[in-house]
Amino acid sequence: MDSNDTHLIVRLAATDEDLRAVQRLRYEVFVEELGGGGTMVDHTNRLERDVFDPHAAHILLEDSRHPGRVVGTYRLMSQGAAAKAGHFYTEAEYDLTPLRQSGRKLLELGRSCLHHDYRGGTAMFRLWQGIADYVSRGGFDVLFGVASFHGQDPKAHAEALSLLHHRYLAPRGMRPKALEAAYHPMGLTPEAKIDRVGVMRDMPALIKAYLRLGGRVGEGAFVDRAFNTVDVCLVVDVAAMSPALKARYTGGAA
Repeated sequence: MDSNDTHLIVRLAATDEDLRAVQRLRYEVFVEELGGGGTMVDHTNRLERDVFDPHAAHILLEDSRHPGRVVGTYRLMSQGAAAKAGHFYTEAEYDLTPLRQSGRKLLELGRSCLHHDYRGGTAMFRLWQGIADYVSRGGFDVLFGVASFHGQDPKAHAEALSLLHHRYLAPRGMRPKALEAAYHPMGLTPEAKIDRVGVMRDMPALIKAYLRLGGRVGEGAFVDRAFNTVDVCLVVDVAAMSPALKARYTGGAA
């Protein structure tokens, strides 16, 4: 992708058509590319959707060179939106009691994806700048959400999961735990036997993005059969981010 990203526009979905464009991109990535599914997936119209979509905010990334084309998205769900939906999406996989009891203002990040032509460049960074603006305006204290490894076998990602467990485990008071129904321990490999450089090189881009922001992981991985993934829960304490990192992602606005 062109390193000059002035053609990439980040904004909130404002219309039903915006939401459908987001859901079409999610269908391309989650269903066609990664083999995921779900009870509300609309195969006829090629829309990946669920019960949380109507209640959440959706950040979308457009390419001005291709009007109407959504090339990236993130779903943002506040505590108020989660109450309307019944719960956070993440609570189908993780016990969020430590976060809920923290008394801090929470924002769930989910359904992140990029069109394959826009990976490896600045598109994800532009999405995170949009999120940073939303976080600043909303006064959120903690960001969290699940991120995934492809496939349903945790052992296939043993070193990566182990590195996350050994080096990036969240403090106990901020540590969600995978639900017992699909819980899998993450500390599968002793830390001394992990090829840290190789693991970080091959780590999914979304997880690396969280770690760069100072993200930490919850306890245990969750095997999501419907989405054909092994999930981990990432937590970012906004107050713990360094001033330099905040400035980079917000343009100095927070």
